[in-house]
Amino acid sequence: MTIDNIWVFGQLANGAPTPGTLELLTKARSLASQVSVFLGSEVSSASESLGQYGASKVYATGDLAGKLPGVAVSSAMKDVIDGGDKPSVIFFPQNYDGRDTMARLSVKLGRTVLTNNVDIAESSDGVIATTPIFGGNTLVNTAFTGDGPFLVAFRPKSFVAESVGGAAPQVISAPVGDLGAQGSAKVVASHVEESSGPKLDEANVVVSGGRGLGEAAKYSMIEDLAKLLKGAPGASRAIVDAGWVPYSYQVGQTGKVVKPTVYIAVGISGATQHMVGMKGSKNIIAINKDKEAPIFGIADLGIIGDVHKVIPKLIDALKSRP
Repeated sequence: MTIDNIWVFGQLANGAPTPGTLELLTKARSLASQVSVFLGSEVSSASESLGQYGASKVYATGDLAGKLPGVAVSSAMKDVIDGGDKPSVIFFPQNYDGRDTMARLSVKLGRTVLTNNVDIAESSDGVIATTPIFGGNTLVNTAFTGDGPFLVAFRPKSFVAESVGGAAPQVISAPVGDLGAQGSAKVVASHVEESSGPKLDEANVVVSGGRGLGEAAKYSMIEDLAKLLKGAPGASRAIVDAGWVPYSYQVGQTGKVVKPTVYIAVGISGATQHMVGMKGSKNIIAINKDKEAPIFGIADLGIIGDVHKVIPKLIDALKSRP
């Protein structure tokens, strides 16, 4: 089957495309000659950036005035499809708004969805989506059959965003019709945790701490080391569940997926749930006093030692650099 028209459910942050949007655009343009982005917002100044990453069209609902994106965008998508622009595949990010929009559109179109994917390809058997299972140890290929649009959601960092310097895309209004009672729900408040330095899922260096730190107060070592390396601090699920750090720090299957240039695991044994979220890192350094810790099985450099001795010395060495 030939994929000739792909839509990407796009998202903006502070007026710019999110990294996830650019990742999906990069993959879409490698498969299809026509790539469109569907935004549940005004286009603002994002049009040029979207074009640089391969978008030829941008459908925009305009300001949703606080309406839930899933309700409004799925309705607008259905209207555009009914109007004649029928994509072969629609890409969604594996996040709350992506899943919500995809689920609602699935009902409207009567189409199956595939979630939690890491790749997609076309073949004589149909459109093939690749999904990791059993903690990423096995990959399952699933073929869509019948007519599209096929609805597919991807894990963050499944693709590498690359600009091609394309021209500004055509911007098309996709107004939201009457949503009835379901359109009455609105987002009344959002909480964004204060942070400094790079974001966890965008940082080139990530330093994560686990139970091996011993107590919550020792997590400050992780933050200090991350700051010195101009990276982001992360955490295992164990210390998030223990209340040592917020959930936003969690790396793993139920947290954030990261693929930095350098990932430093401090006092983390390497549970499957955690390794799923970071094993795509280019260089993995593990520090643990247990030489049998599973994390050493995927580490490029392993340091068998007490983190309370190793990390302070590393911090001192970095501080002493000219």
